[in-house]
Amino acid sequence: MTSAAPAKRPLPPTYFLIALLAMVALHLFAPGPRLIGSLWRLAGVALIAIGVGLNLWADGLFKTHGTEVKPFRESSALVIEGPFRFSRNPMYAGMLAVLAGAAVLAGTLTPFFVVIITAWLLTAHFVIPEERHMEEQFGEPYRAYKSRVRRWL
Repeated sequence: MTSAAPAKRPLPPTYFLIALLAMVALHLFAPGPRLIGSLWRLAGVALIAIGVGLNLWADGLFKTHGTEVKPFRESSALVIEGPFRFSRNPMYAGMLAVLAGAAVLAGTLTPFFVVIITAWLLTAHFVIPEERHMEEQFGEPYRAYKSRVRRWL
């Protein structure tokens, strides 16, 4: 039994790119107060590296298992190794880490709002519906995994 995909909407990378553009625009045109000094802003590079690494690692595992990466498509395997041991959504967490890193690099207040809004949008539009889809497709093995591993971290 599979559930129908939600109404056609942009895929998560589109949300990510729009968020990055919004962060740049806010930083340039409505930055708010500076929160992070110049030396500490370099910590943003580490967050970006962690986020990119999480995405590449998780994507590689999906490819290794021959399963679908795109949301709401039929998966051929329940991947629970690698970063999936500590997050049910390491790819989304990786995207948010990159956005948080960009906000730290900017060092101003308003880009951080974009990270929060994007986390909410990804959760509402993808994470929660995908959890229902995975539960329908994999049943008890997914429920057991869901009870052991947190949604984000």
